[in-house]
Amino acid sequence: MVNFGRVLTAMITPFKEDGSVNYEVAEQLAAQLADNGTDTLVVCGTTGESPTLSWEEEYQLFKVVQTAVTGKAKVIAGTGSNSTKEAISATQKAAKVGIDGTLQVVPYYNKPPQTGLYQHFRAIAQSSPDLPLVLYNVPSRTGQNLQPETVARLAQIPNIVAIKQANGDFDQASQIRLLTPSEFAIYSGDDSFTLAILALGGTGVVSVASHLVGNELQKMIQAYEVGKTSVATAIHLKLFPLFKVLFCSANPIPVKAALKLQGWQVGSCRPPLSDLPTEFQPRLELVLKDLSLL
Repeated sequence: MVNFGRVLTAMITPFKEDGSVNYEVAEQLAAQLADNGTDTLVVCGTTGESPTLSWEEEYQLFKVVQTAVTGKAKVIAGTGSNSTKEAISATQKAAKVGIDGTLQVVPYYNKPPQTGLYQHFRAIAQSSPDLPLVLYNVPSRTGQNLQPETVARLAQIPNIVAIKQANGDFDQASQIRLLTPSEFAIYSGDDSFTLAILALGGTGVVSVASHLVGNELQKMIQAYEVGKTSVATAIHLKLFPLFKVLFCSANPIPVKAALKLQGWQVGSCRPPLSDLPTEFQPRLELVLKDLSLL
């Protein structure tokens, strides 16, 4: 069974001033993250602005990041789509790069029923049976919720190994844990819910904040795992203002702004996303300074 670890970073995609992908900075950032608490990099997910990337750009990013972190961290490629045929094609092509797994988002916009969701994910998994698949449930962006009973059916498929649960519904997380084998990993899709998900039998987090505090997140999860819950809670509360400010505007706008404040040449977000609204800038800077991140 594949182990993606505790801290999975939903990596941003750097752009140049002309809007093209900055593969050189992507390589540097990936290596930096792998050296600072990240067990697995999730490339071309929501945080990576996948809706505005071409498939050619995505495949190149998979290659660049995979090369940058070989031997240090695993790589999960975001190859999901609201077209089953397209997701299968993208997954099969990404598999040839040598990545360690794929992230498959619930199909967006077309709102399939639970039977359609089951058939969608099963078809992708069966098309690449040697490649681990992580489900991604984020109803606020997709318009459809992947129900625990459907997750349980999917968890019976050998290469469907985990879920990124990003709906803030702890009852649903509990139900998924109740219905799935212990080796099926549940990852929080929100940094601020990580500690709660751990208490419900989860494994870790697919994180945005780990761009900035990956080592601290590792310490928090490891403290919880050895029963030092007060230590874990203290770290959570220390980082909580950061968790919240990184979502003061649409992700990944704030985290890109934070990285730019640290000197990273990550560029702006691609339209229709924009730079961080000026009214949020002082709050972001204050939180970063309070955590000695500037």
